Amino acid sequence: MAGKTKNYTEEFKKQIVALKQNGKSTADIAREYQIAKSTIIKWLNDYSESGSFKAKDNRTIEENELLRLRKENKQLMMENDILKQAALIMGRR
Repeated sequence: MAGKTKNYTEEFKKQIVALKQNGKSTADIAREYQIAKSTIIKWLNDYSESGSFKAKDNRTIEENELLRLRKENKQLMMENDILKQAALIMGRR
C-alpha cells in the first residue's frame, strides 16, 4: 500500500481528532484505524490551530505571501516572453 494516497473525509478526521482529544493514545488510534501516527498528529495540529484540515487554512502569512509572489512572478515571466516574441515579429517587418 506504500506510495498510495488515501483521501479521508473531514468527518472521519474530526472523529480521529476527537478520539485523541478524549485521551486515546496515538498508537492505539493508528493501529485500530490503520493510519500513520504522523498523519494523526498532523490532523490534530491542523485542527487545533485553525479548526480546518485544509492546507490553505493552515498556512502562515509568509507562506501565503510566498505563494502569491511565485504566482505573480510566473505571470510576469509569461508576459515578458510574449513581449519578446512580439518585439521579434515587429523587428522583422
